[in-house]
Amino acid sequence: MGQIFDKIAAEAAADPQGFWAKAAEDIAWITPPKQVLDDAKPPFYRWFVGGEVNGCYNAVDRHVEAGRGEQNALIYDSPVTDSKRQITYAELQDQVARCAGMLQAHNVGYGDRVIIYMPMVPEAVIGMLACARIGAIHSVVFGGFAAAELAKRIDDAAPKLILTASCGIEPSRLVEYKPLIDEAIDLSVHKPDSVILWQRPQCEASMIAGRDFNWAEEVAKAEPAACVPVKSEDPAYILYTSGTTGMPKGVVRPTGAHIVALKWSMKNIYDCEAGDVYWAASDVGWVVGHSYIVYGPLFEGCTSVIYEGKPVGTPDAGAFWRVISDYKVKAMFTAPTAIRAVKKEDPNGDLIANYDLSHLKYQFLAGERCDPDTLKWCEDKLGVPTIDHWWQTETGWSIAANCMGIEPLPVKAGSPARPIPTCDVRVVDEAGKDVAAGDIGAIVVKLPLPPGSLSTLWNNDERYVDAYMADYPGFYKTGDAGYLDEDGYVYVMSRTDDIINVAGHRLSTGGMEEVLAEHPDVAESAVLGVNDTLKGQVPMGFIVLKSGVSRAGDEIIKELIASVRERIGPVAAFKLAVIVARLPKTRSGKILRGTIQKIANGESYAMPATIDDPAILDEIADALNHIGYPKS
Repeated sequence: MGQIFDKIAAEAAADPQGFWAKAAEDIAWITPPKQVLDDAKPPFYRWFVGGEVNGCYNAVDRHVEAGRGEQNALIYDSPVTDSKRQITYAELQDQVARCAGMLQAHNVGYGDRVIIYMPMVPEAVIGMLACARIGAIHSVVFGGFAAAELAKRIDDAAPKLILTASCGIEPSRLVEYKPLIDEAIDLSVHKPDSVILWQRPQCEASMIAGRDFNWAEEVAKAEPAACVPVKSEDPAYILYTSGTTGMPKGVVRPTGAHIVALKWSMKNIYDCEAGDVYWAASDVGWVVGHSYIVYGPLFEGCTSVIYEGKPVGTPDAGAFWRVISDYKVKAMFTAPTAIRAVKKEDPNGDLIANYDLSHLKYQFLAGERCDPDTLKWCEDKLGVPTIDHWWQTETGWSIAANCMGIEPLPVKAGSPARPIPTCDVRVVDEAGKDVAAGDIGAIVVKLPLPPGSLSTLWNNDERYVDAYMADYPGFYKTGDAGYLDEDGYVYVMSRTDDIINVAGHRLSTGGMEEVLAEHPDVAESAVLGVNDTLKGQVPMGFIVLKSGVSRAGDEIIKELIASVRERIGPVAAFKLAVIVARLPKTRSGKILRGTIQKIANGESYAMPATIDDPAILDEIADALNHIGYPKS
């Protein structure tokens, strides 16, 4: 196996421009590009220069014109409001055109920025597509984000208008958005002209006369807008990701390249074609939502599921399987954290038997490192290939993936398989020299990056170079650490910041987490380095047990310490572990390792803007105090 993929990858490596020129033939251009790649000013590479295109036309109108207007484009399923809705491509075209007309009526035009601060409702997708329709640049901010963080994004993007809703709905609470919007605008130097608000029946928001407008009323009187030609190099959107300085980095996604890349990925990575039902269980506020709730599936003509719920608690750990069954989902994509939450509540997968999953062909995982135990649980319980793949907000789609639409490669647990065609991944030491197969180092990608990756940071070319290009000239710094094996498979073990130095030995926390995950009582874990006067750093494990475990915690910890010592060796110096009820995470499911580390070391920290539940940090501190941390 692998001969077909090997052939395609080799041809792509020999002629990357020819490879992507062919892929570009699959999208609808208004004006075909005159140049496939402009590499005159590295590291500022530009794909498909001279082309004109429209993202909304490729996502919506072309499918209506092809005669598939009655096919569902979007399926909205909201267990938190007990509501469901299906929108055909023809209906989506009409609603997006009217929303775009509403934006134009509020003086939003080509190149203007629009911040979208919305819950997981169809109107969020409609707003994004409406911006693309008229050449405006959207910047989606996760609904419920703290006002101070939203204010930073308002000042950086300088939006003409904000699209929002009256509230978001969590399983146990309602989050009012309008007070956060009002506070953010008060805090920001830049003042948007207008706020257009979708009133939800669960919460009626107050309006400021002259600035705030009712979405439904404004759309009702708007004239439908036509698609506007956009230059291929123009930004489709800005998406902010956290930065080390406290100021978020505005990733810029060029329009033409992101259409080409995402359309190629739907068939070649996810093996999905027009008419298939595809579900990314994420949020439109994150890059997964941009790429694989909205744009990717719609570029291909799939039906995309919008899910306003959780993997557990809405109502139980069978929620995912119910959605797959109800809508005949072919490929589902979620984060390993979500699967671990399901596994914690339903360790034996008993709830799966309640649903018909016969249409499910693949379970895709990404967003953080997938431990082999989680991958195996999915494969065993679902009975379908479970495909780990690796990518970042900056890249917009996969760096490494098992391309199921080209040729399935053998799965190696713990690896997202091999780099996608034209993506030249290397592992290097601190001097930028390639390391041997199996040795851990910094993972970098040779420039130019494939189409669809960021072209720069919004209004900050200098920071783009400093953050991603300066440390390893000619390469993009992923910020991840890991290794390549002898078959070219990529193993992403941790962020480079999570490689700890124990008495001069560089060790991966991901490797230790792998061992902990294999214990039958462990639902999930995090390992990070804490300060030690003798060794510099030593690893500490934070352990969440599966539901129903009644064994003594001290006994489990002894077993875990022994397992790490046996598998990794005494050099790991793994002697510290604490059982906690839950781990602090971002709303997208990533563990806040840096914050936990600061608590353990007794260092001050700012409350993370993306934290799912701040109360968890007090729980972590209490558990650490119980074992004498931080040390006095």
